[in-house]
Amino acid sequence: MTYCVGLLLNEGIVLLSDTRTNAGLDNIAVYRKMFMFEDPGERVIAIVTAGSLSVTQTAIAELREAIDDPEAGPDTSIMMAPTMLSVAEIVGNTLARVRQTVDDKLAVMRQGVSASMIVAGQRKGGAMRMFLIYPEGNFIEATDDTPFLQIGEHKYGKPILDRVVRPDTSLADAQKAVLLSMDSTLRSNLSVGMPLDLAVIRRDDCRVAEQRRIEAGDPDFAKMSAAWSKALRDSFAKVKI
Repeated sequence: MTYCVGLLLNEGIVLLSDTRTNAGLDNIAVYRKMFMFEDPGERVIAIVTAGSLSVTQTAIAELREAIDDPEAGPDTSIMMAPTMLSVAEIVGNTLARVRQTVDDKLAVMRQGVSASMIVAGQRKGGAMRMFLIYPEGNFIEATDDTPFLQIGEHKYGKPILDRVVRPDTSLADAQKAVLLSMDSTLRSNLSVGMPLDLAVIRRDDCRVAEQRRIEAGDPDFAKMSAAWSKALRDSFAKVKI
């Protein structure tokens, strides 16, 4: 399991993912789930993934291969697609095809796989957009009413996002919100784990403004987590019934 979250705001995009994968209690590993495709100043596309690692890794590999294909075109390469909607369609088609292929191979074992992705970004002259791609390849888009999307183990981190995230939320507050959302998830679900990958894309920059990995034991993250826990305890104590 995993937890990934993306915020689409007036100022830009904020994305956060964990890196834990597990195939049983004794088979836990770290794999990157955030991938950046960038032509600085012209186009930036971010993809975060959740679900079957065999599906997501193959889908990302196929997307990269399509970019490098000498015969690549707007219908096959996310770096040549005319709009972010077209990017979402290419990613969705790739994810659905790979998932179906793996499903067919596992059918004899009566097993199935599932995977989902968040795709976000902007091309020069176009709108900044964010989509949640479902395993079947269809998708939904972030809106002003719901300016965030989540995949994976999302239920523990959703309440804070519902309460504080709005389109006019600043990028600084947005980073704090996704990190506290992740902190709540880490505390409640052992299948989500450090390190974390955080990325920020500013509107109309068409490049990654910030990307960093937050390791286990990071002092700033630990300080923020402790402060949030104390604030919750203090607020709980003040509530009257």
